[in-house]
Amino acid sequence: MLLESKSEKLDLDSESVLELGQEKTIFNSIQTKNSKDVLLNTDTPSRPILSKKTIFYLAFQSIGVIYGDLGTSPLYTFSSVFTDTPTREDILGALSIVIWSLTLVVSIKYVIFVLSANDNGEGGTFALYSLLSRYARINWSNPNVIGRAGFDRYPTGDIKGVNRGLRRWIENSSFIRHLINLLSIMGVCMVIADGMLTPAQTVIGAIQGLRIEVPSITIEARTGISVAILILIFMIQSLGTTKIGVTFAPIVAIWLLLNFACGIWSVYTFDSTVFQAFSPYWIYHWFANHGQQGWEMLAGTLLCLTGVEATFADLGHFSPSAVRISWLCFAYPCILMAYIGEAAVISMDTTGTAWQNPFYAAVPPSAFWFAFVMAVLAAIVASQAMITACFSILSQAMTLSCFPQLKVIHTSKKFRGQVYIPVANWLLMIGTVAIAAGFQDTTALGNAYGTCVISTAFITTILMTLVTIIVWRWNIFLSLAFLLFFGLIDGAYLTSALRKVPQGAWFTILVAVVLSTVMYIWRYGSLRQWDYERVLKLKLRQDKLNGLDEVENTTAGRTITTATALSTKLNTVMIVFDPAGFDSPMSFQHLQSALQVDPTVVIFCHLRHVNIAAVAEDERMIVFKPEGTESTYRIIVRQGYKDLPDTSVEFGLMLSNHIARLLQEEGHHSEFETIAEAQARQLTYLTSTISVRSKPSSFLLHRFVIELYAWFRRNTMENQQEMLGVPVEKLVQIGIQYEL
Repeated sequence: MLLESKSEKLDLDSESVLELGQEKTIFNSIQTKNSKDVLLNTDTPSRPILSKKTIFYLAFQSIGVIYGDLGTSPLYTFSSVFTDTPTREDILGALSIVIWSLTLVVSIKYVIFVLSANDNGEGGTFALYSLLSRYARINWSNPNVIGRAGFDRYPTGDIKGVNRGLRRWIENSSFIRHLINLLSIMGVCMVIADGMLTPAQTVIGAIQGLRIEVPSITIEARTGISVAILILIFMIQSLGTTKIGVTFAPIVAIWLLLNFACGIWSVYTFDSTVFQAFSPYWIYHWFANHGQQGWEMLAGTLLCLTGVEATFADLGHFSPSAVRISWLCFAYPCILMAYIGEAAVISMDTTGTAWQNPFYAAVPPSAFWFAFVMAVLAAIVASQAMITACFSILSQAMTLSCFPQLKVIHTSKKFRGQVYIPVANWLLMIGTVAIAAGFQDTTALGNAYGTCVISTAFITTILMTLVTIIVWRWNIFLSLAFLLFFGLIDGAYLTSALRKVPQGAWFTILVAVVLSTVMYIWRYGSLRQWDYERVLKLKLRQDKLNGLDEVENTTAGRTITTATALSTKLNTVMIVFDPAGFDSPMSFQHLQSALQVDPTVVIFCHLRHVNIAAVAEDERMIVFKPEGTESTYRIIVRQGYKDLPDTSVEFGLMLSNHIARLLQEEGHHSEFETIAEAQARQLTYLTSTISVRSKPSSFLLHRFVIELYAWFRRNTMENQQEMLGVPVEKLVQIGIQYEL
């Protein structure tokens, strides 16, 4: 039963009327154009324009967020390569592989090429997929949502024949489109698995250094210390990237400088001839000497690349220029020097034990405890790189309707990409603690870790090749050269890492399969729901066309019939929450068809989340009144990602007052009186809740997947109206059941 509103009549004074000659905009006048056009052409994301000062500030922050993982890989890389004391030739071969891997994969592939393929400042596997979706029709989008990514598909004459043919082939092949989507999902799942493995690997790797000074410490004690540190890491995530980055950046900077200094000291003290490892000859010598075993040992050298995906996945928190500056000018030379110093120590080691803890062996004995403390702190920071990356890619996955909707908190007013997802944070913590307790040492953990890292890099190479053809319009031979060159490097590492499945890599595959299953269940359910809604809308429209004496006003998005003379007239202002912003909401259509009611004033309200922190008060609302309609309005409420709802005024009063004010300003006095009288009488809100279930006649697997999708929906989708402070006693909810 609808309750009467206690609101008072509108009282607008002359000051609310626009001064003569004031310029009219879409925000201070009533629009008669189609709202869909406005939604398509406003609030489109664009690459942020940053000052030089801001770029250098972000470069400093990125040191504390991105390079902790890459910067701590010297703790465990060489110890994962060898199983026995290596010869000098072996250590030079391993060092040469590390040097050229960091140069070719990180500095050239990622920093030069991949960072340039960002999607309006966002990075990660899904950013590549989103970028491709803007230049080719490969994605399936929600028909009830107006996308703001912008569709930039090149006209036929602006793209070369071979590139155009490949694009057409991809667009026309449902299998290829699904395959590209699957690759994107697998890449994302590998990064999330990396987000669990990285903290465990780096913290355990740092704590195991205690064995040098405290040989009696047990593995259980080391594991307990590691778990306590890991829990602390996840507890501080809610502080946000800026606070964490500014706090962690000095730690990582000192850590990298310590690595650089220890590397110089080790080279000077032990063996300066290790610089000859810059020659690719030693890579050839490695494979000529070891053959298949040398290829198998690549799974160990692979760990020098751990954290490489963070340079791209964390891009939304920073900028391409900031990441390039911080890597090429600081992190890269420091990390190279660390490996060179370790190789110098191992090559001249007479005890045969330096390879087991190469970093601590390269530290002067008097500086051990300082180095140990810095290693632990750096390990804590290293965890941040992939945790932050997980938040970014999950946010992108939810935007692309590939993951259940979770609560996302924006932690910065300046940088939209800096987000925190509470549920994901705690689930990552549980997974990481379980991994640390289960694996307990870096060797088995490194096997799982390496598979995760190189799988993501290989998928990135494939998607990047498509970007070079479709988006950048490279010559096809250059694109194939890119694929063959970097694909050969990634493929050699990947095949080597996959041999470690029984020794720990199985965990990565298991996590990726579970996460991919969740994403595909959500994606499959979403596609089936969109198909159902298309059919349902067509049926409702057909029912209206078949009704007696029915006249449909499609422009208004509201159906008016002569038969409604027999329906109940509600003297009320009804706020109808509209998820699409351009059509008649199904909740309102069901209200009319099932209850035969006709509100005096109808306001379709669409909440529009824009890409800025806060929307100016005078640019918050856009009002539409299609021609030929009476007392039916549509209003778009623009909300920034840091805006909080104004609960000092009831939401419906704020909307109806704003519309009434514009009506009075434009001289529509009769409509002003209508809305004022209806508001004084009653103010109600209409929304819908959708219940999903599987069709009983469908086959078993389909029913199972749809029921899981329904369960995800019930436990993740939030009632957005609660955020607006809508009074419960004025809210009418219509339940709609979908049988998919």
